[in-house]
Amino acid sequence: MLGIIGKYIGMISLYDIHGISIPCSIIKAGPCTITQIKTIDKDSYCSIQLGFEHKNEKNTNKPLKGHFKKANTLPHKKLVEFTGYFPNLKLGDNIKVNIFHENELINITGFSKGKGFQGVVKRHGFSGVGESTHGQHNRLRAPGSIGAGSDPSRVFKGTLMAGRTGHERITIKNIKLIKIDIEKDLLIVKGSVPGYKNSYLIINKIINGSKSI
Repeated sequence: MLGIIGKYIGMISLYDIHGISIPCSIIKAGPCTITQIKTIDKDSYCSIQLGFEHKNEKNTNKPLKGHFKKANTLPHKKLVEFTGYFPNLKLGDNIKVNIFHENELINITGFSKGKGFQGVVKRHGFSGVGESTHGQHNRLRAPGSIGAGSDPSRVFKGTLMAGRTGHERITIKNIKLIKIDIEKDLLIVKGSVPGYKNSYLIINKIINGSKSI
């Protein structure tokens, strides 16, 4: 579907006509260069590959150098494939924020913040085992029983336990696009977006109720 690659800059507060503060996220979106075009005849489906942010050529391996040379463009840090673009686009064309308009709803995909290895209280919202009385001095954040010993003599798959938390691909749907700055390639959307500052985001237009990639 129609979309663009962006980078999360930070948050800001805007005010509506009633003076109510609206928390908003600022995204540096594009310009993105078309680095590859896939067709039904050659690849069995139609899509385009967009590149975002230039990187040093000395840090690019030879296969990617040839890939970008075919598109007659500089190497890019981030590559994402999109479907649903118009057939009159060519290699090397730029996609900018003017594909969006203010007050429309968009889908934003990114990776959530990683929190490392966490226990069950932070990871799953457990309340711990009992209180601090009656000898329960070290069970406040414990997971409790994870299964019987004699039967089934194992732990069932999917049991909620401690483990790595965060850094998951998340899509937030139907975010309202508050404002567009075409000169600075900025999108201001209502609310928060996945990830930390300077993390990459995929911004998709919603066309006829279609889903995000």
